[in-house]
Amino acid sequence: MAKKSVKYYVVDAFTDSAFKGNPAAVCLLEEDKDDHWLQAVAAEFNLSETCYLTGRTGASSHTPRFRLRWFTPVTEVKLCGHATLASAYTLFTTGLVNSDIIEFDTLSGILTAKEVPDIKEPTDVSQIQNCQEHQNCFSVALPSAESVIELQPQIDDIRKYAGEGIIASGAAPMESGYDFATQCFFPKYGINEIKCFPHL
Repeated sequence: MAKKSVKYYVVDAFTDSAFKGNPAAVCLLEEDKDDHWLQAVAAEFNLSETCYLTGRTGASSHTPRFRLRWFTPVTEVKLCGHATLASAYTLFTTGLVNSDIIEFDTLSGILTAKEVPDIKEPTDVSQIQNCQEHQNCFSVALPSAESVIELQPQIDDIRKYAGEGIIASGAAPMESGYDFATQCFFPKYGINEIKCFPHL
């Protein structure tokens, strides 16, 4: 019996240029695959996230719904922002959905993505909180995007942190045309550092 090929895309989130931003592999599956296979493919891609979209599930509304799972090179995770954006982008731009709203059935519940026009004006992020713990992840707001870019993480210390990881963000200067910069550190999941800057 011939093996079915799997269609996939590598999407650079948070950018409009190739080889920049934050890459994620988006795999379109016709049927569910076992966890071992999903993890092996994610390890092969060796990106911070590989995500899997499986055909529409039984949604009660007319909104297209897909099952969405995220894997780092070493484990499955409950939520990933940039890979969710990459999944929505793939579905919207390839014509796989005829809707401007998509629902994703995930381990974190139902997520909704809405296609909106490009926004070029930066938003006001001056009200960012200094730090907070959310979903077992520590989030820190630094004074500026430059502070985020200059971070020198102590990966071994972060690995000892009781939570899942640390996210650091800082506001970009208004004249840059961007809102903020972010770095993420999740060494327990095989992701020592993700540089995600700057963002609109």
